[in-house]
Amino acid sequence: MKITDVTLTLFAWESIPSTIYGHHTARPTGKSDLGLLAITTDDGITGHAFLGTSSNPASLDGPGLIRFLKPLLMEQNPLDRERLNRLLWGRVRAATVRAIGACDVALWDIAGKAAGLPIHRLIGTTRDQIAAYASSEIHAAPEAYVEQARHYQSTGWRAYKIHPPQSWRDDIKVCEAVRKAVGDDYTVMLDSTWSYRYEEALRVGRAIEEMGFYWYEDPLADQDLYNYVKLKQKLDIPILATEFPIGGFDAYAPWILERATDFLRGDVAVKGGITTLVKTAHLAEAFRMNLEVHHGGNSLNNVANLHVIMAIRNTEFFEVLLPDAMQKYGLLEDITVDRAGLVHAPTEPGLGARIDFELIERKKVGVLN
Repeated sequence: MKITDVTLTLFAWESIPSTIYGHHTARPTGKSDLGLLAITTDDGITGHAFLGTSSNPASLDGPGLIRFLKPLLMEQNPLDRERLNRLLWGRVRAATVRAIGACDVALWDIAGKAAGLPIHRLIGTTRDQIAAYASSEIHAAPEAYVEQARHYQSTGWRAYKIHPPQSWRDDIKVCEAVRKAVGDDYTVMLDSTWSYRYEEALRVGRAIEEMGFYWYEDPLADQDLYNYVKLKQKLDIPILATEFPIGGFDAYAPWILERATDFLRGDVAVKGGITTLVKTAHLAEAFRMNLEVHHGGNSLNNVANLHVIMAIRNTEFFEVLLPDAMQKYGLLEDITVDRAGLVHAPTEPGLGARIDFELIERKKVGVLN
């Protein structure tokens, strides 16, 4: 089997709600574009992936994918994923990690289709369902968080994560209001999205530790290893870091060696694909650490994430970032959470997702090839 073509079809994504998750978030403009990556083979099998998010258009990363990564893939055997992964990462100074991740996901899609198996079966399935948690946007007042948390608690979802206003005193008030509303036994987490100085992070951490929060995510600047080590020594609540900076497998090593975090973090987009994510999970497992998978930024990335989740032992949740209109687009059927608060494993070959090709054709902006 050989790769005969690599194309990226850009299609418009409109009417996106004005939503932010932190100071790091690109300010929404109401529209974006996604890219449908297609890697075609001489066996008639095509692997797909989505590139882009509601705030990071594929038109930014797409040209680099075609210019720098496509030549590496042409005429290659798509089943040589490990060899090709190394070649793709060799171009990381020219193409983006997101572009590398899309190529890797599409190669796994080919492998699953060729074998007639879902991707998680190729990796090695360890479960067929997992608990979902609702991951909030930033709200203007504590009451809005309370209403949202109560809604998802009442509909069976297993946990709720707060993206707070990012002023440490206000953030504590939001956490207090949510904890009081949902009771002591419901699982809640805080994701402060890299917004505090060390002193502020310590105050917030001690407060939510007293409230019984399950984890404390990204309180400090994303590369502040020195203060993460200090913070972890002062707190008992588990710290979750390593979602950023964007990097490959080796970017995790200093976090483990310096004992700067309790859990590792990542997803197929910001860490460069399924291959990197699986390796990271196994690395974390060697240290008895969890890898909690971050949302993927688009519908098909979330499907790819779900395959990894079903194939690793050391993860507890599937993240659903709210609202849906910011994250779900381009599939005929998206991932759903059942009445028990669970998400179930894909069962069809490859990614096993039903792509809305009619919508993509209707909204097509152009094709990069």
